[in-house]
Amino acid sequence: MAHLHITGWVVAFILLFVVTSFYQSGKAKTGKILHMILRLDYLIILFSGITLFFQYSSISGELIIKILAGLWAIASIEMITVKTNKDKPTKAWWIQFVIAALLAIILGFGRLPLGVLP
Repeated sequence: MAHLHITGWVVAFILLFVVTSFYQSGKAKTGKILHMILRLDYLIILFSGITLFFQYSSISGELIIKILAGLWAIASIEMITVKTNKDKPTKAWWIQFVIAALLAIILGFGRLPLGVLP
């Protein structure tokens, strides 16, 4: 399940950049289609994340922070794409996205027991 979760995040990161580039280049229809695919990817991320959550034997503070950071990253991705479509400033949301994504990745890979790093 961890592989599905990681794949979901990688696809979300790629789709984020593709969707914003289509919106910025004026190809709103293609951007809208890919935006809907990105939203379906959120469901994959949430499903696999919830499944991973139930695999933990003990709930720790770090796990709760990782979950909140992951949800914050998804919210930031959505706000970036919506505001880019509406030609509104997105700098604050990009900063939040980077912080949330780094926090979730560091906790997920390095600190929590189901991570891949020692």
